[in-house]
Amino acid sequence: MFSSVARIGRLSTKGSVLLLCDMQEKFRPAIYQFTNIVSNAARLLQACQILNIPQILTEQYPKGLGPTVPELGADGLKPHEKTSFSMLTDSVKSSLKTLGDPQQIILCGIEAQACIACTTFDLLEQGMEVHIVADAVSARSQTDRLFALSRLKQSGAFLTTTEGVLLQLVQNAKHPNFKEIQKLLAHPSPDTGLLALYSSL
Repeated sequence: MFSSVARIGRLSTKGSVLLLCDMQEKFRPAIYQFTNIVSNAARLLQACQILNIPQILTEQYPKGLGPTVPELGADGLKPHEKTSFSMLTDSVKSSLKTLGDPQQIILCGIEAQACIACTTFDLLEQGMEVHIVADAVSARSQTDRLFALSRLKQSGAFLTTTEGVLLQLVQNAKHPNFKEIQKLLAHPSPDTGLLALYSSL
């Protein structure tokens, strides 16, 4: 049953996990559309908390790059520290194992051409389905963001948006948590410059 679902990329609350990658203070002035990227990631985090979808947070060398920014709203998550570009450190792998080896990954954060790319490649090589939330992923330049997203799509990742993820997860206005999710959709997602990239993706 799951194999047919995985082939078309239909998200489910069962067997999914949200990965939040390296949204830290020192990146704030350097990353294109950082504030809006974090805003969208924060909505994804809130939705996953409402829907009981596990969340995993990483920080790249926090001693030098600082903590996760407070507006993400991830205070309740213990960050996994890393120096590798890939989020799949031993501690993250252990957490995924504890969660029953979820097969659908919702991925957001920075940077597209580095940690998001390396994480995606590792996940795909392990046979997992990766949904990259394009309006919650960025880089220092739009060029790197464009080519990273295009490259990852070529490799088999699904590109989606914050609102697309939220609606796919509930799928029905009769879902018991729909009204809570609807509140997160009260305002459209902020523009993160994706329309300028779309024809190339």
